[in-house]
Amino acid sequence: MTDLSITAASVVAGAGATQRRGKAGATITAGQAVYFDSATSTYKLADCDSATAAVRSPTGIALHGSLSGQPLAVHDGGPITIGATLTPGVAYYLSATPGGICPVADLSTGDYPVILGIATSSTVLNVDIQQAGVAL
Repeated sequence: MTDLSITAASVVAGAGATQRRGKAGATITAGQAVYFDSATSTYKLADCDSATAAVRSPTGIALHGSLSGQPLAVHDGGPITIGATLTPGVAYYLSATPGGICPVADLSTGDYPVILGIATSSTVLNVDIQQAGVAL
């Protein structure tokens, strides 16, 4: 399997979802997983096999595209129409591709598993980020 193929224009927060707002520290596309870089006070692309712990600690999913230095809304909990085809009941993880979202089968040795959420339908991911804190 591969990372989800996300249609950025179809990413929409669901009812009851929570968000954070801040500034992008990189070019970000709607539907990409991001982390908060406290050194620059910006959001950047998260990555499960980074050597840096902060990069492996996503805070949410970008709700729209943004260029570095521009405002960014980040979905950090609850339902999101992710703009990709999901399998209901399946957990989706932070990918080794910066910003990517993947099924568990895509993780490999050295990756730090982070559940981003569980699919509640073929289009909706219920975001509830959980980190294992250890590498595979």
